[in-house]
Amino acid sequence: MAANEYVVRTKNVCKEFTMGDQSLRALDGVNLDIYRGEYISIMGPSGSGKSTLFNMIGGLDKPSSGSVFINDVDMAQLDAQELAYLRCRTIGYIFQSFNLIPVMTALENVTLPMIFAGTSTDECIDRGVELLELVGLGERLHHKPSELSGGQQQRVACARSLANNPAIILADEPTGNLDLKTGKEIILLLKKLNVEQGVTIISATHDLKMLDISDRIVWIRDGNVERIEQRSDLDLKVGQVEGDES
Repeated sequence: MAANEYVVRTKNVCKEFTMGDQSLRALDGVNLDIYRGEYISIMGPSGSGKSTLFNMIGGLDKPSSGSVFINDVDMAQLDAQELAYLRCRTIGYIFQSFNLIPVMTALENVTLPMIFAGTSTDECIDRGVELLELVGLGERLHHKPSELSGGQQQRVACARSLANNPAIILADEPTGNLDLKTGKEIILLLKKLNVEQGVTIISATHDLKMLDISDRIVWIRDGNVERIEQRSDLDLKVGQVEGDES
């Protein structure tokens, strides 16, 4: 982890949604600094604002007021083309529902972001194979999503998120559609990518197993950061990631 080097900073971020004649404030002045190389879990009950904050950090939505900085770049100052470039090159995304393209093979799904980034075909294939091997799917390159288990599909999504060497991976409920054992495997894979690839991982999650591998846990409630806890300060027993029993 790079000491005192921020990869994400939010400054007084507010987000309001208008529903008919009513206004709902989903985020209410959120300030959050995330260091390069950290593993952050954003946790909170449904409706707390954690998914909204996740979308702000990922450039998937814009705040009503306040600023989100990625590598010291204020995303609100970017035009649509610049924002698309930043998202493509700097941020990798993992979603609860995998979001793989059904008619494409695992390799084609992984190489798609590289194609958008203008990478040559040969380089796309070489890196795609390398990434699928990294996540343990070197034998499944040409399988389509329907031929893969849920856990394998999420592994493909993890590989795809790394396609363009992002500084940040945003994981939105990455274990939400997986069983307990498979969810644990994905969590350990994400931690491995965090440690070995040096990528910052920011996960919005309900999964308590995430807490055991996070550097810090950001608790969101009613659109505010309720508290931030260091993993080293948590005396956590419930939901702890179990060691291998084999």
